[in-house]
Amino acid sequence: MPGTNLTRAEAQERAAVVSTERYEVALDLTTGAEQFSAVTTVHFSGTPGADTFIDLIADSVESVELNGEALDPAEVFADSRVRLPRLAERNVLRIASTQRYTNTGEGLHRFVDPADGEVYLYSQFEVPDSRRMFPVFEQPDLKATFAFTITAPARWQVVSNQPTPEPVDAGARAGAQGGDWPEQAIATWSFEPTPVMSSYITALIAGPYHVVRSELTSRDGRTIPLGVFCRESLAPHLDADYIFEKTREGFGFFEEQFDYAYPFDKYDQLFVPEYNMGAMENVGAVTFTEAYVFRSQVTDAMRERRVVTILHELAHMWFGDLVTMRWWNDLWLNESFAEYMSTLGVAEATEWTECWTTFAASEKSWAYRQDQLPSTHPIVAPIRDLEDVLVNFDGITYAKGASVLKQLVAWVGREPFMQGVHDYFVKHHHSNTELPDLLAELEARSGRDLSEWSRLWLETAGVNTLRPAFELDAEGRYSSFAVEQSAAPDHPTIRPHRIAIGLYALEGDALRRTQRIELDVDGARTEVPELVGVAQPDLLLLNDDDLTYAKIRLDERSLDTAARHLGAAEDSLTRALLWGTLWDATRDGEFPASRFIDIVLDHVRHETGSTTLRTLLGQLSLASASYVARDRRAATLERVADALWTLAEHAEAGSDRQFQFVKSFAHLAATDAQLDTVQSLLDGARELPGLAIDTDLGWELLFALAAGGRATPAQIDERLAGDRTANGNQAAAHARAALPGPDDKARAWASVFDADDQPNAIVRATAAGFTRVHDLALLEPYVERFFDALLPVWESRSYAIAEELVEGFYPAELASEPLAAATRAWLDGHTDAPAALRRMVSEHLAGVERALRVQAADREV
Repeated sequence: MPGTNLTRAEAQERAAVVSTERYEVALDLTTGAEQFSAVTTVHFSGTPGADTFIDLIADSVESVELNGEALDPAEVFADSRVRLPRLAERNVLRIASTQRYTNTGEGLHRFVDPADGEVYLYSQFEVPDSRRMFPVFEQPDLKATFAFTITAPARWQVVSNQPTPEPVDAGARAGAQGGDWPEQAIATWSFEPTPVMSSYITALIAGPYHVVRSELTSRDGRTIPLGVFCRESLAPHLDADYIFEKTREGFGFFEEQFDYAYPFDKYDQLFVPEYNMGAMENVGAVTFTEAYVFRSQVTDAMRERRVVTILHELAHMWFGDLVTMRWWNDLWLNESFAEYMSTLGVAEATEWTECWTTFAASEKSWAYRQDQLPSTHPIVAPIRDLEDVLVNFDGITYAKGASVLKQLVAWVGREPFMQGVHDYFVKHHHSNTELPDLLAELEARSGRDLSEWSRLWLETAGVNTLRPAFELDAEGRYSSFAVEQSAAPDHPTIRPHRIAIGLYALEGDALRRTQRIELDVDGARTEVPELVGVAQPDLLLLNDDDLTYAKIRLDERSLDTAARHLGAAEDSLTRALLWGTLWDATRDGEFPASRFIDIVLDHVRHETGSTTLRTLLGQLSLASASYVARDRRAATLERVADALWTLAEHAEAGSDRQFQFVKSFAHLAATDAQLDTVQSLLDGARELPGLAIDTDLGWELLFALAAGGRATPAQIDERLAGDRTANGNQAAAHARAALPGPDDKARAWASVFDADDQPNAIVRATAAGFTRVHDLALLEPYVERFFDALLPVWESRSYAIAEELVEGFYPAELASEPLAAATRAWLDGHTDAPAALRRMVSEHLAGVERALRVQAADREV
């Protein structure tokens, strides 16, 4: 956004002249519904005589005082910066400002619960949004302590990084937090200073939150208070005891693995509304999307994902919070480490023992997709400024990085890896680091030189493909066998891999592994003499056990076995790898989309991994809608939807598979007969044993009816009247936007493009409904309007809202050459557009061009 960017060069220059010590931040949250006041005092050292600036996004600045001298706010405050001239060696800065609540999930977000009218606040600061709450040197290497003093309604819970102190009476006030509220008691909470930390992991959560408390004993004998919070209207659905149980398991696992006690004073977990992401690792006050408070039935995949997220954020308390990256080019190290450690912890310390299957099915498929876009980048990404990092929360930063860390652990050994991490925490606690600081500790413990490994894996982009190459003798035994490695022409790096090769045989109704070979693969061709003389198995799987990060191809016999017997594979990870191999080949145009769909429909009923099933059903939908030849699209979608309903009817009563099949069927239902089935489910005229049509599933069925022209605005309003909640409001926005009339689409578009008052969650829900069409002609008039809106949206909205609009309303469902041409034309005509915006649009173009290539391959079948 104009005037709000910060470059790495500027951050380096500022860090050379400024060293921050402590912040004292006083916020008054009782001044109304739109604004709050901040009085901030910053103590810092500086280079005498130097000029610098502090970051601040504010409605107004009432006063600026630097070292006792008043500065004119009109002269020193502009855009997102307050200029600070003529620094002393020791500096005290005091700024009084008026701040604005947001409804975008950035800064201090304000939400009014439609269920009871209560106000809830929460902060979200990563990457550059603590400056929306108070003046701050907004870069991760300018660490300090933070002492918050908060004035708010006395009946509220007020939570920050440090334990919540006893409030002090501050009188009474009418209309606090806006509206026509009567006079109510006000209080002030004065928090103790935090440990030294970066500003982006400070936090403030305030409101009449419901709270459940507990505690645990850390390995160093300290009692760590625990809290789980949610909105009062969601309290009946909060399973706090289970959350505490997983938290304790995570604490025990990480403290043992790291040999380093939890480094902070308490641990609160807060489930907050209208959240833009899964969670955020604020020190001692982790915020989560309240989608993790399950008010209706959810998939087992969602339940497991919540546990992974809980442990992911807990891992950040050490890696990211205790020790923090110097600049955002090492964001991957924070996120990849937490992703790797959370998956490891969930698999080894909780009941979700097949979490590495989940990782292969979900996270790695995300990484492979991201790594083949034109915007792919090295894991250690070049981050020039804040706009670069905002679009870098992607499959490379999280999933590819975690996959590569898994490969690194296999190479250096798990024990030396964990010992090196311990040494890293001991040496660098409360400070900032760069990648070589970690690698030095791992080298010292393992005795391995990691410079070449780092160069090949972390400093280059792209994914390799591994294929078996062999010859057979007259008896069907391998007379030669090699693994061939290739790379994309634009990212030609050939990497070293530690892999396993699995040989599988059909034994009755089961596909079982009969032999496993583990070896190093390097170069374009690696001979495997261990397989010479071995009979060709029914199926041979490279990268068995998913040790490395690479796309895999099957030989013809193995492919035929997978096509006929994939569901018979006993191991969940084996099935996930085979599904992933088929999907990669489909996306690359090497395997017909129609054949992929047939194999899924033949074997999906056998899939027991919930996340694998969820991923597979999403791929099935995409292949049916965008990857089959266009003249087969309608017939394929009808056939797939009918098959999903049949699968739902025959699934075990009350099972996760039954639930997922019904949801996927409803998403694709389009014919009169299919919509009749949806209607009968919603009305209760038709029942499936064990399946409850609860609130959220009822909404999903209504979405299907709306998109199919079987629902009216009045029916949507009627359902909303029975669900006056945040979820209900979002669902109603989705349903209204899914209505198939041209006027309905126009109203949905105008509600978020022409108006700018809708919160982030409503924008997201509207986009999901708007692009849910059976008649693609409904979207065609919006191609030109979409591209006309891009720059105005980017220039006038916050990053979070702009991203929702650009990502959510692109009509990818068209998957046509005219759409590709229009996208190319915009990119060609806007070479000077912001890099982050161009990246999003170029990714959309890549998706359409891939769909066209895969459609062409499917036509040849």
